[in-house]
Amino acid sequence: MNLLFAGTPAFAVPALAALQAAGHRVLAVYTQPDRPAGRGRHLNESAVKQYAKSHGLEVRQPPDLKGCAREIAALAPDAMIVIAYGVLLPPDILAIPKHGCINVHGSLLPRWRGAAPIARALEAGDSVTGVTIMQMDAGLDTGPMLLKRETPIDETDTATTLHDRLSVLGAGALIEALERLERGALSPETQDNALACYARKLRKEEGIIDWTQPATVLARRVRAFNPWPVANTRMAGRGLRVWEAHSSDDNRDSTPGTIVSADANGINVACGSGMLILTRVQAEGGNPLSAAEFLNGHRLRAGDRLGTNHGAS
Repeated sequence: MNLLFAGTPAFAVPALAALQAAGHRVLAVYTQPDRPAGRGRHLNESAVKQYAKSHGLEVRQPPDLKGCAREIAALAPDAMIVIAYGVLLPPDILAIPKHGCINVHGSLLPRWRGAAPIARALEAGDSVTGVTIMQMDAGLDTGPMLLKRETPIDETDTATTLHDRLSVLGAGALIEALERLERGALSPETQDNALACYARKLRKEEGIIDWTQPATVLARRVRAFNPWPVANTRMAGRGLRVWEAHSSDDNRDSTPGTIVSADANGINVACGSGMLILTRVQAEGGNPLSAAEFLNGHRLRAGDRLGTNHGAS
């Protein structure tokens, strides 16, 4: 097919690579404008732009697609592939391609429509997720579904590992969907709005650990917020990031946030119910370390407190 591609983050790159490998012609790649990033606030190119440039694809970076209908229509695309582009497409753009605008979404729609489906599935404790190839309409992830592919969520999965697996799964599903679409072998399925839930965008403050919550809830959030915003707490008045942790049903009569014990296997912290066992942490200004490595340089004792208003002594 003659295709247009619209995407911005790393999640979209495997699909763009798969389109080229499958022999589709990518007429142009639309991605978000370069943004300032890092301490130096230097302009940062999106992962999709970097890939497109290195593979000789034309890159276009309008601030949005309003007013782009004429240039897109002139390219006469068979379909426009849209993956985490960053803005909703206007109706006049949606109507241009012969086969419409096709989206790869990182959840099993209608569950987890919205900006953060991977993190929200982990946070909710879902046992399975996947990707949905969807025909886009004017709503937010509300269009007819063309194809789904599932993957189980492992108890050790983080948003990082699940992101990487779903991006590859989505690329394969997209190629299959386009092949079936070309020969008229797909039957669009209307989403059941009654089953929909919204995956709201992550906020930095969500990473702050509330030790009064059950340990099982906190363990899911640690996994969901890796790599951003990263679960965090306070230790001796300084920040402490928690990169990896798991829960235990062991209940101790301790104030939530109290360190019950600490050894090479983990830092055991009392919660509202159960204990959260921290196995990989990062002190403010330091690097992520295993519990054993961290304890070599930090003195922690049973009874020390973690949290916004308490610090380890």
